[in-house]
Amino acid sequence: MPTTSQYDAIIIGAGQGGKPLALALARAGWKTALIEREYVGGTCINYGCTPSKTMVASARVAYLSRRASDYGVKPQAVAIDMARVLERKRAVVQSFRDGSERRIREQENLDFLHGEGSFVDSATVQVKLNEGRTVQIRGKKIFINTGGRPVLPELPGLNELPWLDSTTIMELDCVPEHLLVLGGGYVGLEFGQMFRRFGSQVTIIQRAGQLLSREDSDVAEAIASILREDGIDISLNTEAASAKRIAGHISLTASTQGGERVFTGSHLLVAPGRVPNSEALNLAVAGVTTDGGGFIQVNEFLETNVPGIFAMGDVKGGPAFTHVSYDDFRVLKTNLVDGGRASIRDRLVPYTVFMDPQLGRVGLTETEALTQGLNFRVAKMPMSHVARALETDESRGFIKAIVDLADGRILGCAVLGIEGGEIMSMVQIAMMGHLTEIQLRNAVFAHPTLAESLNNLF
Repeated sequence: MPTTSQYDAIIIGAGQGGKPLALALARAGWKTALIEREYVGGTCINYGCTPSKTMVASARVAYLSRRASDYGVKPQAVAIDMARVLERKRAVVQSFRDGSERRIREQENLDFLHGEGSFVDSATVQVKLNEGRTVQIRGKKIFINTGGRPVLPELPGLNELPWLDSTTIMELDCVPEHLLVLGGGYVGLEFGQMFRRFGSQVTIIQRAGQLLSREDSDVAEAIASILREDGIDISLNTEAASAKRIAGHISLTASTQGGERVFTGSHLLVAPGRVPNSEALNLAVAGVTTDGGGFIQVNEFLETNVPGIFAMGDVKGGPAFTHVSYDDFRVLKTNLVDGGRASIRDRLVPYTVFMDPQLGRVGLTETEALTQGLNFRVAKMPMSHVARALETDESRGFIKAIVDLADGRILGCAVLGIEGGEIMSMVQIAMMGHLTEIQLRNAVFAHPTLAESLNNLF
């Protein structure tokens, strides 16, 4: 092992927080090392947002093609070329990945170590390079951005099956005859609807009493109605008990409120949640504290319990969104490079579920506002009252906002509708600027746009 190299900063993981932080620190004159065991860009570029949304786009084209007659266009037979779908997805991913890695390798003051890092002590990291060598490096500050991965549920018989997760399902070179989806969260809904549009029969099996268990019941019920309208079978209050393979098919036995039920399909997507990539870091020798699930504990400034060690992104727990990881980078850059005092406390965390129509969400739900005992009203309007939605024949869903009765500020919003994430983002900007419902009600938005729906909503 060569003599230990000294750095101002060591970053473990080149995800959506680690990569920009490495570039920012290096540009600020810090001697920086960035360690990545697999691909630059993290989950988002390689296994999450980028590949899945390219495939969602392909599925939407198939959906609109089948609806051509609704628009007065004579439809043609729709056939899915999965090889081309995968080719397009891989090309987009490779482009993003290559661009990110090129910027890293060209940056002065930044060394890229392709391998797996683990702590030797609170200031030393050992890196098993993919080329075979092992090196040790020391850092004045160390940042952990190792992300997470799909969790495997404890389901008897599952290990004996060729089950799929959110990564491997995007490598299928065929359209499943019947896709069983275990889990009714974001991943399950997006892939379930996607493969339904590709031509699969789809069954979603959800343990809870509604899809997207953190949403208000009216939102969850509307989503279930939309998916059922698209031909997806949804079984709620259903707990998977065991799985096995029978005559080339997957058989899933589950308990329901009506008794035992057996689901049979050709493929099984397991989508119950994610766990952190923290076990290989050897955190114990550095003294870094984790919770029972392995998530690294941090304060509002992203500092761990060990001075000089920070964590960012999915590995620290909380909402597992790319934009959260990127905002973690902004907080650290502000504090360490720009001399500021940024914090993650009370930040607005929006998200979009890329089913179709999209669900955009920011701020409080109605249930949360009730739990907190707030004095509020609900502004709610169906998308069928939005001119632009009617003109495009995309009027499923509704807009719902929670408004403080005392001062008219918007406390939260859910938009289930065409481009729901974009409309939600407009409401988020209003919330950030402390605008009131009256100001949005009286604003002059261009006609006919989806944004002008906010006039009528309020």
